[in-house]
Amino acid sequence: MAASIGGGARRGTYSIVARDPASGELGVAVQSHWFGVGAVVAWARRGVGAVATQSVAEVAHGPNALDALQRGLSAEEAAAEVLRADALARYRQLGVVDADGRAVSYTGSDCIPHAGEAGGEGFACQANMMAGERVPGAMAAAYEAHDGDLAERLLAALDAAEAAGGDVRGRQSAALIVVPAAGEPWRTRFDVRVEDHAAPLVELRRLVRFARAYEMAGQADELSAQGEHAEATRLYLAAAELAPEADELTFWAGLGVAAGDLDAGVELVRRAAAVKPAWLTLLGRLSHEMAPTAEAVRAAIRAAVDERA
Repeated sequence: MAASIGGGARRGTYSIVARDPASGELGVAVQSHWFGVGAVVAWARRGVGAVATQSVAEVAHGPNALDALQRGLSAEEAAAEVLRADALARYRQLGVVDADGRAVSYTGSDCIPHAGEAGGEGFACQANMMAGERVPGAMAAAYEAHDGDLAERLLAALDAAEAAGGDVRGRQSAALIVVPAAGEPWRTRFDVRVEDHAAPLVELRRLVRFARAYEMAGQADELSAQGEHAEATRLYLAAAELAPEADELTFWAGLGVAAGDLDAGVELVRRAAAVKPAWLTLLGRLSHEMAPTAEAVRAAIRAAVDERA
């Protein structure tokens, strides 16, 4: 019986896979007019590689290509292995980068136009069902020209794709994954998805900004536990400033800051409570083990209330 492409033929996507030579981080970013594109296209594994599988996507090509990389195959060899037995390879598009920065794109002969690819040292861009032919080249140029860490450069490539015309159907979902060069296999630095949104790239940038803020707060927690209160305070304040609309982050940052600067910590807790008074309710429930500064912050807030009374 002949293989069937089914409803998958409707999937058009642009994506980029890359390895950052400075940090060794690996990542993939994607945007499409298709619900929840990240779960289909974007795959990455710490210290192994990153894969984008799209255009009538065979989802299994993502984890299977990563497995091939982990066995020691190069990006080109891994892509060839998963496509070799694929009866629908002519409809597929694949981008693969390995931990050594070798990157490759594959575009099947029957991918829906405009379809194409572009790449350079350590990265590969691929696009199908685009409004025009310029999308892959625009992505590559933006990635190479842009400063910043890997996540920022991946976002720049997506923005360039959209500026060059993007998906002929418009936009709906986007995703970005960045994994570190070393550490436990399950670790990611960023794993952010926009499943359904009128402006998915705008929303993706907002979520990455939040992820960066929470990353700073996590680093500050570790420093505070080690008694490095001055540096922890700097990071807590930077996190709260990066995502000022995140009242939960502001609240916990306040409790962290209070270990080194009680007044500054109380101000942050008050700022969170001004948005959502329930934070003061939670403050009253926190044990010393959960939040060592909670009692001092509670006492400072009570004292201020008594003074005004």
